[in-house]
Amino acid sequence: MNRLDAPVRGVADIDGISVSYRASWVRQPRAVVVALHGGGTDSTYFDCPTQPHLSLLRTGAALGFTVIALDRPGYGASLAHAGRLTDPARRTDVAHKAVARLLASRPQGAGVFLMAHSAGSELAVRMAADDRGRDLLGLEIAGAGRRHHPHFVARFVEPGESEVRPTARRRGPMRDLLWGPSRLYPPEVFTSDDIGAASPAYEFEARGWVKEFPELAARIRVPVQFTLGEHELVWEPGPEGLAEIAGLFTASPRVLVNEQPDSGHNLSLGYAARAYHLKVLSFAEECAVARDAAHAEAREGRAG
Repeated sequence: MNRLDAPVRGVADIDGISVSYRASWVRQPRAVVVALHGGGTDSTYFDCPTQPHLSLLRTGAALGFTVIALDRPGYGASLAHAGRLTDPARRTDVAHKAVARLLASRPQGAGVFLMAHSAGSELAVRMAADDRGRDLLGLEIAGAGRRHHPHFVARFVEPGESEVRPTARRRGPMRDLLWGPSRLYPPEVFTSDDIGAASPAYEFEARGWVKEFPELAARIRVPVQFTLGEHELVWEPGPEGLAEIAGLFTASPRVLVNEQPDSGHNLSLGYAARAYHLKVLSFAEECAVARDAAHAEAREGRAG
């Protein structure tokens, strides 16, 4: 597969629930990257419309990684089953089973690396904290946090409240917060309707997962990288925001933080998307090297 080949689309049946996805398959991959999109979009997010050079699916394949972008449970083909997916444990199980089903007869290289954006971080953290997450190569989460940016709070959180509510006053459009400055994105991408997707009803309630974030993060035992865009306007930015999240992963053998220059909230859709994806794939490669070294050490131990 070359970098300009379009990813394939498919649907997997998981316990009677249709889970749709986009994938770029590599015959003998270095590793597999599973990507989870944020809210109000779907796996299109990782295959930037009209801009193939900004696509994670294409860049990853060009560098030897199989990349699978799942439509999160409740999105895409599973939107019709959203009523069965209100329990986060159920969504976690469906996602794990979908990955296992798609890779059952395909090579995985060094293993599976999980990455997620924004609301997708909720599912990714749950998957990594689950017992099945212990086998992951590593985890990248981006565009998430525990504390909202002051601009976001000013517009979307009622005085005296601690979180966004459906009745909160809407003081101005939300798009400028979710994207950041328009100059960071190709004009046709910033104005495109191709990126949006219907959201399941449970998505609003799932935002409360940040209260569980510390407990879940403390159970993750694989390397972690956390990224915010330089112009992030949804979550608390800067060194303090990055350090607070990094400090939650107390059981991880390695935790990195990354402020991506010239990026807004939607890291995979801006002009800097390729730079961001290369950084994620580099981290995935480092995790694969660590896995290879651990296996080599184990072999030497048995031989000795």
